[in-house]
Amino acid sequence: MPDSATMDPATRRPYDLAAVLDVAVQEFNTRGYDGTSMGDLANALGLSKSSIYHHVPSKEALLGLAVDRALLTLFDVLDEPAAVQGPARARLEHVLRRSVEVLDQELPFVTLLLRVRGNTQTERHALERRREFDRQVTDLVREAMADGDLRDDLDPALVTRLLFGTVNSLVEWYRPEEGSARTVADALVAMTLGGLDTT
Repeated sequence: MPDSATMDPATRRPYDLAAVLDVAVQEFNTRGYDGTSMGDLANALGLSKSSIYHHVPSKEALLGLAVDRALLTLFDVLDEPAAVQGPARARLEHVLRRSVEVLDQELPFVTLLLRVRGNTQTERHALERRREFDRQVTDLVREAMADGDLRDDLDPALVTRLLFGTVNSLVEWYRPEEGSARTVADALVAMTLGGLDTT
């Protein structure tokens, strides 16, 4: 591929921040965040590095925007009416189903979020936010157990890790064009919450 700095400006596609972010996430997921340079991003975009810096100050800033998009969308689920009103088990089921939908809608961004390892301040912040999400879901599990709507002989934190370990595994095999997120969510709820029922 020609060096982006020497490309004819007339042949370059115009990019806004959203488009730059989409390409960056794709490159981070393919190469790994640490393995992706600003030069790699420039080549993938067909831009000069200075053009990317017009949109963001650094590669880590792009990472921050990407993982924040995934996190904000997931945390929004916890604030939806069906996640805060009604019996705890029904709220937990809503959160599980909507988390699958979020993964379907934001698959590249959630994939990147799940791959961060804590090597930068941005990654450490993302990991802490993921732990906070888990804590809030654990509270829902604990409440459903106290209500008698889920078996209470298991550790609520362990149940949460197993539930969302299943949800998060979708990034490794789920492809939106190959099936319905609703079908996946139905199966997930039947297998996981069904196995936790008290009856």
